[in-house]
Amino acid sequence: MNTKAVRGDWDSRVFDAVNIFLLVVITILIVVPLWNVIVSSFSSGRALAEGGFIFWPTEFSFENYRAVFRDSTIWQSFFISVSKTVIGVVTHVFFCAMVGYALSKSKLRGRKFYVAMGVITMFFSGGMIPTYLLIKSLGLLNSFWVYIIPALLSFYDVIVLMNFFRNVPDSLEESAKIDGAGDWRIFLSIFIPLSMPAMATIVLFNGVGQWNDFMTTKLYVTDQWLYPLQMKLYEIIVQSQTQSMQNVGGSAVIETATKGVQLATIVITTLPIVVMYPILQRYFISGMMLGAVKE
Repeated sequence: MNTKAVRGDWDSRVFDAVNIFLLVVITILIVVPLWNVIVSSFSSGRALAEGGFIFWPTEFSFENYRAVFRDSTIWQSFFISVSKTVIGVVTHVFFCAMVGYALSKSKLRGRKFYVAMGVITMFFSGGMIPTYLLIKSLGLLNSFWVYIIPALLSFYDVIVLMNFFRNVPDSLEESAKIDGAGDWRIFLSIFIPLSMPAMATIVLFNGVGQWNDFMTTKLYVTDQWLYPLQMKLYEIIVQSQTQSMQNVGGSAVIETATKGVQLATIVITTLPIVVMYPILQRYFISGMMLGAVKE
């Protein structure tokens, strides 16, 4: 019997066992708190007041969600959140892809200068007050486009797409030019479809950022009809806390009522992202460029 083969097989089993153990522990650490939040959001105020970990609601209740959806403008805020996320993601990805496609060409004049300018913006910014004055001078205050235009470009995403475009074989572009395709046709018909795995990653991260964006509304929007879901839920939490303080003087009851609403808002704001992630996940592990060119 080959001792090296036996030792290698034993090392492989130990390695697999350690990996499985670590993955199980990490999964438990992630799933258990998430499950506790979901279950607690369906628990009554009395069950939450008892404290401790809740594995299953002893007193099942929708009161926390009723408190959230009691506001008649919640659906308007939901529409604003969905609209700014969809429009913001589409415009952001397309704009970054155009810039990345141009910068991926070594023949572009001033390419190094443009890249240097973009890299500088990754480390330095104008600051909050100059940015506010810029947004005001552009007339974007209390405008839906304040969610879209300032978020059009992220040079980090440009770098990701630029490096991905460099890996596209030159023979594809050359054959398209021989067939009479122009730059726009090549960009839309070849580079965009082949870069779907990279774009899906940017879509996911930018979509999460757009969906969870809170500071843009806090700084630049005062019109409540333009409030996204996150800002509206924040107001609901504040109102719930205020009403509890007016009705009851006990701090424990105030904390319990507010906590239930907070847990419900966490579930509501997280659910769309949880639903979208499995849809985009397949692009992370599949490459559309495989087999595209036969040498």
